[in-house]
Amino acid sequence: MTSVVERITTDRPVFSVEFFPPRDNDDERVLWKAIRELEALDPAFVSITYGAGGSTRDRTIRTTGRVVQETTLVTMAHLTAVDHSVAELRNVIGWYAAVGVRNILAVRGDPKGDPNGEWVRHPEGLTYAEELVRLCRELGDFCVGVSAFPYGHPRSADLDTDTKYLVQKLRAGADFAIAQLFLDPDDFLRLRDRLAAAGCDTPLIPGLMPLTTPRTLAKSVELSGAPLPASVAARLEHLSDDPVAFRKAGVDLVTEMGERLLAEGVPALHFYTFNRSKATREVVARLGLVPART
Repeated sequence: MTSVVERITTDRPVFSVEFFPPRDNDDERVLWKAIRELEALDPAFVSITYGAGGSTRDRTIRTTGRVVQETTLVTMAHLTAVDHSVAELRNVIGWYAAVGVRNILAVRGDPKGDPNGEWVRHPEGLTYAEELVRLCRELGDFCVGVSAFPYGHPRSADLDTDTKYLVQKLRAGADFAIAQLFLDPDDFLRLRDRLAAAGCDTPLIPGLMPLTTPRTLAKSVELSGAPLPASVAARLEHLSDDPVAFRKAGVDLVTEMGERLLAEGVPALHFYTFNRSKATREVVARLGLVPART
């Protein structure tokens, strides 16, 4: 099984992990240590991110190629439309195909330099993620995913509008969606309900980040685009000066989130790793997502 959909459509829940391309040789050693440690747990797929405007494009393609060619892992590459002409996008998609990638996450991407800035289309580029989905479909037999936003995309007027655009992305040819970070499982489940009400049954995968430090908590809040839930603040904020206690409470909290989501029937949990493996390995083991050894 080489596609994301094949890997998540099983008789048991699974997990996947996300890495970002290394900035230098030291980062690369850290990344490959995490890759090898997680490879042994047989994740459904691994995801390699793509820098805004292609800022890490070369390292992304090189890293993705190495994962495809040197490991047993099913690999999903990211692709954004930021600062790229259609010709450049075709070239990148061709590179992915050449190194053996069969899964692509197609996202419009944040404006270069300022994620909250005004989107400016490349003069010869694309404007919407659904156009990028169609381009991937035109150029090869790819399994294509898109991003979903439990709290709505920052530029969406309201949740109904955001749901409409998500459905359009999915119906443009996407096979699955991965939800951006959230800290309340009910927010993800409400997103799933909105899709179901719109008549869309495309697989939706929740994204989780192990909360091991105050920095990872702050990053989770930033990436979610929503305020820190009071229940999470009550459990973690008073531990900010106690690294050991914070880590334990944070890992417990994310494990509980995973338990709730699995009980609600999600097919997979997607973990944002910061290119480390220890906390993710702890959580997936506690959730019973590691296949039994024979």
